[in-house]
Amino acid sequence: MRSRRILGAVVAAAVSVSVLAVAPAASAAATSFRGVNWADARDNYVDGWVIPTGLTAADSYSTVRGKADGILAGFQSLLGANTLRLPVNPQSVNSTWWASYKGAVDSALAHNMKVILSYWEADTHKDGLVDDTAAWNTMWDRITSDYGGNGSVYFEPMNEPFGYSLGSWVSLCSGWLSRHSAVPRGRVLISGTGYNDNVTGVGASSALSGTLLSLHFYGFWASDTTRSAWTANLTNRLGSYSSRTIIDEAGAPMTTGLTYTGAQNQDGNVFTAYFAATTDLTRSRQMGIVYWPGLRSGDSYSITRQSGSGLAVNNASGVAQLRWGWGL
Repeated sequence: MRSRRILGAVVAAAVSVSVLAVAPAASAAATSFRGVNWADARDNYVDGWVIPTGLTAADSYSTVRGKADGILAGFQSLLGANTLRLPVNPQSVNSTWWASYKGAVDSALAHNMKVILSYWEADTHKDGLVDDTAAWNTMWDRITSDYGGNGSVYFEPMNEPFGYSLGSWVSLCSGWLSRHSAVPRGRVLISGTGYNDNVTGVGASSALSGTLLSLHFYGFWASDTTRSAWTANLTNRLGSYSSRTIIDEAGAPMTTGLTYTGAQNQDGNVFTAYFAATTDLTRSRQMGIVYWPGLRSGDSYSITRQSGSGLAVNNASGVAQLRWGWGL
């Protein structure tokens, strides 16, 4: 999440490409991912179960499924989303919570949405490394056993692996791909190095050919107030790998009164210029965006809020600009 990415640009600059490889062809149409993150109000870095906003630890499968039905219907009708990114961790999956939490995944699938399941480390670690490799493997074994056969479910081995060098990260991901070789590579999202902030290294690795790539990009990473500057910033992070890349976190303040649509409102402000540049580029290059967050209570970036059993929009111009970026 945003709070951990202040050093994103610095980390990206420090990463050196040490893997000799040839860039593979795109494994899937990244533009088909029009998504949102459904996040835990505490942030997805938690020491226990991840519990997205609106759910509680006491919820049964049927309760989670019912709550998710209302929220996901809102993502679809209000935003036009077709993809949901959810956090997972060993504490949640290797426990009784998984039986209930699957209700959110199953609701999304019943709504004909794609689902991205992404591993987040615990709050007490936050070192950009897998906390417990054995528990992580057990978690992914269970997840892929349950959903590996469903073509609408995608797997992101780790969110923001900033503790790894490029070579070490490629090695870890290669091991994941080998262990879960039954999962098509086109359904695996390999995070960019650092805070998911640069995909040029992982994109160039032949060991990761055929996978999708995930990039994170935020407006607080620089102080630029023009679309052109932000476009250059993002372009450098993508290199020649746009066709494989999904920006599965990007967002801006949606509760502070900013207007995101209209060229006259975009240059001159860090966040409006950033969001315009991001959505213009994803539209022109036919890339996917998974907005951070679609729903998270207490987060000024949240593009929706809970309203009864469904959702309400926090910023109509923000929704319009996001839909533009989705190609709608």
